[in-house]
Amino acid sequence: MSFTPEKMAPLKARRLGINTHHEPTLYLREDSPVCRSEGFESLSRITVNCQDRHIIASLNIVCSDLLEPEQAGFSESAWQMLDLKPNAEIWLSHPRPVQSLSYVRAKVYGHELDELQLQSIINDIVEGRYADVHLAAFITACGDDSLSDREITALTEAMVKAGSRIDWGLEQVIDKHCVGGLPGNRTTPIIVSILTACGLTVPKTSSRAITSPAGTADTMETLTEVALSLEQMRTVVNREKGCLAWGGSVRLSPADDMLIQVERALDIDSEGQLIASVLSKKLAAGATHVLIDIPVGPTAKVRSQEAAERLSESFKTVAHNLGLQLDVLLTDGSQPIGRGIGPALEARDILAVLQNKPDAPSDLRDRATLIAGAMLEMVGESAPGKGQQRAMEKITSGEAWDRFRRICEAQGGLKKPPVAPYRYALVAPSDCEVLDVDNRQLAKIAKLAGAPADPAAGIELHVKIGDKVEQYQPLLTIHAENAGELNYAVDYLTDHELVLTLSSNGKESTR
Repeated sequence: MSFTPEKMAPLKARRLGINTHHEPTLYLREDSPVCRSEGFESLSRITVNCQDRHIIASLNIVCSDLLEPEQAGFSESAWQMLDLKPNAEIWLSHPRPVQSLSYVRAKVYGHELDELQLQSIINDIVEGRYADVHLAAFITACGDDSLSDREITALTEAMVKAGSRIDWGLEQVIDKHCVGGLPGNRTTPIIVSILTACGLTVPKTSSRAITSPAGTADTMETLTEVALSLEQMRTVVNREKGCLAWGGSVRLSPADDMLIQVERALDIDSEGQLIASVLSKKLAAGATHVLIDIPVGPTAKVRSQEAAERLSESFKTVAHNLGLQLDVLLTDGSQPIGRGIGPALEARDILAVLQNKPDAPSDLRDRATLIAGAMLEMVGESAPGKGQQRAMEKITSGEAWDRFRRICEAQGGLKKPPVAPYRYALVAPSDCEVLDVDNRQLAKIAKLAGAPADPAAGIELHVKIGDKVEQYQPLLTIHAENAGELNYAVDYLTDHELVLTLSSNGKESTR
C-alpha cells in the first residue's frame, strides 16, 4: 500500500463502544480537517493505518460534540481489529479500488464467473474490502439457483484457500451436515458421540444459526466451550477422536462466516452458497467422507422430493469435483425433531438421549442413530443394514454418553444449560388431534422469544402430528429470558393460527 503518513497530521483514536457486528466502522466530525482535505463523506470506505496494521472501515459522520475535530471514533470491531490503545495515532487514506466488485456486478446481470474471478471476490471479502452492502449484493446475485455446479465448485475452492486447513494425516476423517429448516433437529452431538465411541475420527466444526433459532454451535455453547483455537481443537481430537467446536473460531473458511452474518440479516440461504458453505467447511476441517442429511417437508428448507433430489445431485457433483466422498440421506422434514427449539432446550433433549432416559424424545434418538448408522455403513464400519443397530447399542450401553462427557471436559468442562424464567403455555381448546405443524412459524416464534441470542429462550413442543390430546392439555410452551420478548412471541402466536392444525369433533381447526 502506497501511503505516506507524514503528508497529513495524525488523528487520535477514541473507543466509542458501538457494536457494529463484524463490519468495522469509523466516526469523524463533519468539520474534521481530514474530512475536508480528503473529501470523505458518510458511508465512504476508508483505509485506517496504525503503525504496522491497517483495516478498511466504513465512515459515519458525527454532527455533534461527541468527538473533538482531531479525534477519530472507532466501533468495537474496528478497535479490536487494530488492537488500539486510547489516543493512539492513526492516519486515514482512500483505499485502492476494489476490482472484484466488477465481477459482482457481472453476476448481478447473470454472467457466469470463472475460478479467478470468484477467488478474487472471496479474497477481497476476507481482507475486509467489502462493506455489508457489497456482501449483500454478492449474496443476492448468487441466489435463486443462479450458480452453476462449476461456479459452486470454484466458489468452494476459493473459500477453502482463503482460510486455514487442517490435515489430520489420516486416510479417513468423517463428518456430516444437515441442510436444516427443521426446528430442534440437533442430532450432531449425539452422532459425534456415537461415532467416536466406535473409534472413528470426527473433528466436528459447526456454524451458529443463520435463519434458525439455534445452530449446533449455539446449542453446544450452553454445555461447553466451543470457541476453540486450532491447537485446542487438535488437542481435543487427538485425545478423544472428535470435537464439537464452532468453525468461526479456527478460521476455517472465514469468508463463509462473513457471508453468514449478512445472510442472517437478509434471511437468505441460497442453494449454491449453501453447498459451497458446507463443503468448504468440511474440506477445511480435513474431512474425507461426508454425509448430507436433507429433511424434506412442506415447511422445511427443502419442500419437495424433486427439489431434494436436485440439491442432492449438485452436492454429489461438487463433492466429486473436489475429491470428497459424499453420500446423501433424504429424511422426513414434516415436523420438528425432539421437544426443544432453541439452544438450551435442544441441549436438554441431547442430554436426555445420551443419558438413555426413559422420557428422552424417541424421534431425536431414532433420527440420530439412523444418520450415525448410515455413516458407519458409508465407511465400512458396519455391514449394510446393520449400522443403526450398532449406533443404538452405543447409546444403550452408555458408551456414547461417556464419550460426550469426555469431549466436553476436554473442551473446557460440561455445564448445565440455562433455564428461562418467563413462560407461556398454549393449551388445547378442546379434545382434538394434531394434524399438522408449521416448522417455519414455530422457528419464527422461537426467534421472537429471543433464541438464539438468549440461549434459554425458545419453544418446548409437547405434541407431534397424529397425537390425540384432551382439552386444556399443553400443546407448546414458549420460554423467554425477559417479559418483553415473551410478549412479542405470544402476540405472534395469537396472530398466526396456522402454527398447529388441529381437528375437533371431526372438523379441522387451526391454532
